Amino acid sequence: MNNNIVITPVIMAGGTGSRLWPLSRELYPKQFLSVIGDMSMLQQTAARLSNIDHLAPILICNEEHRFIAAEQMRLGGFKHGGIILEPVGRNTAPAIALAALQAIKNAKNDEDPLLLILAADHVIENEVAFIEAVKKARQSAVEDKLVTFGIVANAPETGYGYIKAGEKQGDAFAVSEFVEKPDLETAKQYLASNEYYWNSGMFLFKASRYLEELKKFAPDILDVCIDAMSKSSTDLEFTRVDKSIFGACRDESVDYAVMEKSESVVVVPMDAGWSDAGSWSVLWDILSKDWQGNVTHGDVITTRSRNNYIFAENRLVTTVGVNNLVIVETKDAILVADKGQVQHVKSIVKKLKDAKRNEHHIHREVYRPWGKYDSIDIGERDTVKRITVNPGEKLSSQMHHHRAEHWIIVSGTASVTNGNETILLTEDQSTYIPLGTIHALENPGKIPLELIEVQTGSYLGEDDIVRFEDRYGRN
Repeated sequence: MNNNIVITPVIMAGGTGSRLWPLSRELYPKQFLSVIGDMSMLQQTAARLSNIDHLAPILICNEEHRFIAAEQMRLGGFKHGGIILEPVGRNTAPAIALAALQAIKNAKNDEDPLLLILAADHVIENEVAFIEAVKKARQSAVEDKLVTFGIVANAPETGYGYIKAGEKQGDAFAVSEFVEKPDLETAKQYLASNEYYWNSGMFLFKASRYLEELKKFAPDILDVCIDAMSKSSTDLEFTRVDKSIFGACRDESVDYAVMEKSESVVVVPMDAGWSDAGSWSVLWDILSKDWQGNVTHGDVITTRSRNNYIFAENRLVTTVGVNNLVIVETKDAILVADKGQVQHVKSIVKKLKDAKRNEHHIHREVYRPWGKYDSIDIGERDTVKRITVNPGEKLSSQMHHHRAEHWIIVSGTASVTNGNETILLTEDQSTYIPLGTIHALENPGKIPLELIEVQTGSYLGEDDIVRFEDRYGRN
């Protein structure tokens, strides 16, 4: 038995986080938001590994989020062992299987990787207690147990599943049963018994043991994942899983597929100030408050207002005489909700989808691998954008069938390809890109390039782009 196996963290960064709308959107979900401190939740997840002996973490995320995930890891100074791209979401059992297969492929000297499975959108306030729980779980995992971390409950929470602990086994307990989210009365009984823990969705086990148990209880999932990974392709730092194969995989959580069926599962208690940050009211609970019980972010002024969560992204937000509200302001949407009713934010998101609007899907400010753009104004036949291109980055060589573009440089230097001509433009200079002309934009300088783009034409959708050359693999 090798007791010196180094842990390979697996950070699962998929999901849409619709309960934190309007800040969380499908193309920029909560794991990439900085709602607690200056770092995003993904960056905080990577940072709390710093005092654990570990290899570079493997990330799993949606294809649409690949550049956000990579850029946030880079900006935070965190190395990673590759980013696996799920072409479609199929829940945690297949996702962990993909990571286990990749970790075994990456392993040196035929070592069996020890996987620490973490979600990118969890809050852990006591990192010392987190590290201590991982250390306690390690021996059980080395001994071929599948370890799940059970959160020491401090309230009769009805929003979490529970794990009932059985016989003590070293620093762990045998799992007596997994139970679904209870009603309030049942949750109170669980809390009083001291036998139940919240199901955290964090795990530690050998890659081979997980795959063995998956083969035993859900062989169809394992077969699809092996096939999809065998036909995967590598693009920059990304592993692209075969979509046609993986799309046929059964949607199943790791709890249903393996943990609730395996006889090798143990639970290690963790009392680390854990939360899944699943709603605005949960964020209000865990964040520091002013003397009136308000949690505020951004440009906020309150008077005679108590116990509110107020987030101002872009404008001044003021309140007078309001209590127990959630107010979230973004550039294109404002949420006002009773703090006790925020679980119904999902219904607003559904209504936006049903109305075929895009506020659930995308922010006004959109991040791209080369920088970002902010849609300042949108008319029937015109759109105005503020574009930021990072130093050394380049937009794809492209053409539009239905629109022309005017570019005005605000700051920095632009290298502009306009048909057969390439020119350098600096502050206060401009150019015109006629409809149907092949063009490209690059920042050759050392500072960000800022420009205003005015689009005019009969159709202004983002899908009116014919790409000829793209360094980010979007052709």
